[in-house]
Amino acid sequence: MRRLFILFTAVLALFVGQIAAFASPLVSPAWLSGRLQDNNVVIVDLRNKIDRGSYETFLKGHIPGAIHSDYLKDGWRVGRDVVVGLLPEAAQFQSLARRLGVSENSHVVLVPAGVSSTDFGSAARAYWTFRVYGHKNVSILDGGFAAWRDFAPAEIETGALTPPEPGNFVARFNPKFYIGTSDVATFVANPGQALLVDGRTSEQFYAGGKHSKAAKAGRIPSAVLMDQDKAYSPESNRLKSSDELTKIYSNHGDKTIVSYCNTGHWAATNWFVMSEILGQKNVKLYDGSMVEWTANSDLPLDTSGRSNMQKIKEIFSGLLG
Repeated sequence: MRRLFILFTAVLALFVGQIAAFASPLVSPAWLSGRLQDNNVVIVDLRNKIDRGSYETFLKGHIPGAIHSDYLKDGWRVGRDVVVGLLPEAAQFQSLARRLGVSENSHVVLVPAGVSSTDFGSAARAYWTFRVYGHKNVSILDGGFAAWRDFAPAEIETGALTPPEPGNFVARFNPKFYIGTSDVATFVANPGQALLVDGRTSEQFYAGGKHSKAAKAGRIPSAVLMDQDKAYSPESNRLKSSDELTKIYSNHGDKTIVSYCNTGHWAATNWFVMSEILGQKNVKLYDGSMVEWTANSDLPLDTSGRSNMQKIKEIFSGLLG
């Protein structure tokens, strides 16, 4: 009996350890505060022009031990041919992650500014990139740097940090969360096999405007509109609660869900909510999105505007909040 008890205890400890190895998608400032001395925690401050931040902003105040990496400048997204905002190649991302001190056993905590839904998209897209390249232990600081500043105003460092020792992170492509243009086109040609979720504004969805890098206005045929801003609470500068998000995002079972926008930035928030917060299956992010889709004139495009019924629904939706 004693041997069985010892064996059971060892198995239970291993099981608990494996659970602990999987990071929570969102972590609180309190959680992070208790782990500032943990050498396995790598804090990456992503502040950039989207949130009116920069390296200079970082120098004026940041979470102790954090490393700054500008989301728009440091290679989190790359351009190829005429398409911007694409997933970097494995070797490119591996080099970036290692420079930040990320190793195989690191728990990466991504820190947006915490000022808007578009700013949150920086962290969501960086999170998705880590997951695509096989790193499970990654989280986003809930509320970003703004939440940290409110929680621990005395725990803010200034000035530059000594660059970290390079990590040993190895980028291993995982297709589970990724989808390219050819596969999206196959779904479009076979309606009903996938749900395409457009994270842009209603103006762009209904061809009333477009991204400067997109060749044409419009949307991918059969797509449904889900402005990523609906997931975010501007009052708290956080994602809405899980209960609220469950009401906003329908669960489509095992059907493949393709999240897209203009360049895969806004789409990252929709992907993060559906896949990581709500645990929906088969949610993929199309990084090329409308810029890559419209670069190929042979691909179909829906340019129809709002119907009168849709206009009425939107008016009542606005009145009801």
